[in-house]
Amino acid sequence: MRLTNFSDYALRVLMYAAARSDRLITIEETAEVYGVSRAHLMKVANQLTRSGYLRAVRGRSGGLTLAKRPNRIKLGEVLRATEPDFALVECFTADNNCLISPRCRLRVALREALAAFTGTLDKYTLADLLLNPEDFGIKPAA
Repeated sequence: MRLTNFSDYALRVLMYAAARSDRLITIEETAEVYGVSRAHLMKVANQLTRSGYLRAVRGRSGGLTLAKRPNRIKLGEVLRATEPDFALVECFTADNNCLISPRCRLRVALREALAAFTGTLDKYTLADLLLNPEDFGIKPAA
């Protein structure tokens, strides 16, 4: 199983926002810190804002900040909000044409594995991932 870059970036944006909780962050600085596309992070930030994980402040000195405390943001919930689907195999999709689906036992095992994966991530929150600004290559203010 592999998560999309979208979910990876979503978790990283939240980690950066948590590390910079003393102020608003911008898409531009976050893209620079991670060396990723500003346009892609804009989509990620919009989704995180719509999902209630980030709060956007408009205006000239605007930016983004966490909308919830880090200990209230479960990693499994973030992934469920950002992953397009968890269709591990064809039989998980609406257009399933697999010949053995009616009798196959693999689907049960994979559903159980997926539930264990997301269940484990639900035990962790953004607070468990907290880093210092220096961990992002940011020098402390003099």
